[in-house]
Amino acid sequence: MRRILLSSFSGSVIEFYDFVLYVMAAAVVFPHVFFSDLSETAATIASFVTLAIGYVARPLGGVIFGHFGDKLGRKGVLVTTMLVMGVATAAIGLLPSTELIGVMAPVLLVICRLLQGVAVGGEWGGAMLIALENSPAAKRGFAASFANLGAPAGALLATGSVSAVSALPQDQFLSWGWRVPFLFSFLLVVVGMFIRLKIGESPLFASLDQEAQKRKVPILEVLRSYPRQAGLGILIAISQLTIDGIATSWAVSHVIDMGADRTTILNLKMLGSLALFVAAVVSARLSDRWGRRPLLAIGTIAALIFVFPMLNLIHTGTAGSFAAAIIVGQFIQGTILGPLAAFLAELFPTRLRFTGASLCFQTAATLGSGFTPLIATSLVAASGGGIAVLGWAWLGVLALCLVAILVASESRTRDLSAI
Repeated sequence: MRRILLSSFSGSVIEFYDFVLYVMAAAVVFPHVFFSDLSETAATIASFVTLAIGYVARPLGGVIFGHFGDKLGRKGVLVTTMLVMGVATAAIGLLPSTELIGVMAPVLLVICRLLQGVAVGGEWGGAMLIALENSPAAKRGFAASFANLGAPAGALLATGSVSAVSALPQDQFLSWGWRVPFLFSFLLVVVGMFIRLKIGESPLFASLDQEAQKRKVPILEVLRSYPRQAGLGILIAISQLTIDGIATSWAVSHVIDMGADRTTILNLKMLGSLALFVAAVVSARLSDRWGRRPLLAIGTIAALIFVFPMLNLIHTGTAGSFAAAIIVGQFIQGTILGPLAAFLAELFPTRLRFTGASLCFQTAATLGSGFTPLIATSLVAASGGGIAVLGWAWLGVLALCLVAILVASESRTRDLSAI
C-alpha cells in the first residue's frame, strides 16, 4: 500500500509540477518572451489565454484516458500520461522566442500546452483511483487525497524552481534561465516512471467482467445514467479551483505588475502552497471521520467570507499583504481539496469511476482555474483597476457551489463495489 500511495503521490507531483510551472511562467515570463510585441495588459491577457487552453484540454484528457482507464485498466494510463506530460514540458523549455521565429513561437507553445492539458486530465483520475481502490474503506478519503496532495507539492516545487532562476539578471532570466525548470522535468519523469512500473492493477477494476466492459462507451453512460452526480461534482469542485486560479496565477501577475519584487512574491507563493498541502492532509483525514460534505461546506463558507479580504490584500500590492492573502486563501482551498477526490470517486460505479470523476474534476479545473485568471484580469481592467466587480462575481460562483454541497448526499460510508 505504501508503494501504491508513493506512486499516486509522486506521479501527481511530477504532473502538477509541469502544469503549474506553466502557470508561473505564464504570469512572469511568457508575456515578455512570446507576446513581446503587445502592450503589457494585452500580453498578460494573451499569456493567460494560452494558460486557459491547457485547462480546456483537461476534460478532453479526462474523457480520453478515462475511456481507456475504465475499459483496459488504470495502470497503463498512468504510465502514458506521465510520458506525454514530460515530453510536452521539456519541449516548452526548448521553444525559440517570438523574436526568432515569429508567430510560430506562440503556435508551438499552444500545441505543447494542449498536450500538457490532455496528459494532466488523464493523470489525476488514474492516480486517485489506484490509491482509493486499493485502500481500506475507513481510509479512502486519506488515500484518494494523495493524488490531490501532488498538486500543492508540485506547485511548491514549480514555484521554487522559478524563484531560484528568477534571481538571475532580467535579460538572462528571460533568455535562458526560465527554461531550466522546464528541462528539469525530463529527469523527474524518469524517476516517476521507475516508481509507476512497479505497481499492480486496481483490484476493483480487475473484478469487473472484462468482456462486458470492452463493449461500453463510459462517457455516454455517465452522461445518460449519472447526469445529476456529474453536475453536482463539477459545481462542488469549482469551489476550490477558483481559489487556485486567483492565488496561483492572477495574484502573482497582478502584484508583480504593481511593482512588487518578483523573487519575493514567488517565495511567498511557496508558503501558500505549503499551507494548501497541510490543510489538505488534515481535511482528508478528518473526512474519514466526519464525512466529506462537512469539510467541503466548511471550506466553501470560509472562502465566501474571505473573498473581499483576500482581493483587497492582493490589490494592496505589498509583499506582506500578498503573503497574508495567499497563505490564508490556500489554506481554505486545502480544506476543500482534502476530501474532494474521494467524494467525486464515490459518486460513480467502478465501471465508470475513472471517466465520471475525471469529467467532474477536469471540467471544474477548466471553468475554475483555467478561465479565472483571464476573467479576473479582464474584469479588473474593465473596472479601471478596481476589484469590486471581480469580488461580487466570485461570491456568486461560490454561493452556487455551496448550494450544490448542501444538495449532495454524504458518500463516506458507501460500498464502492455496490454503487
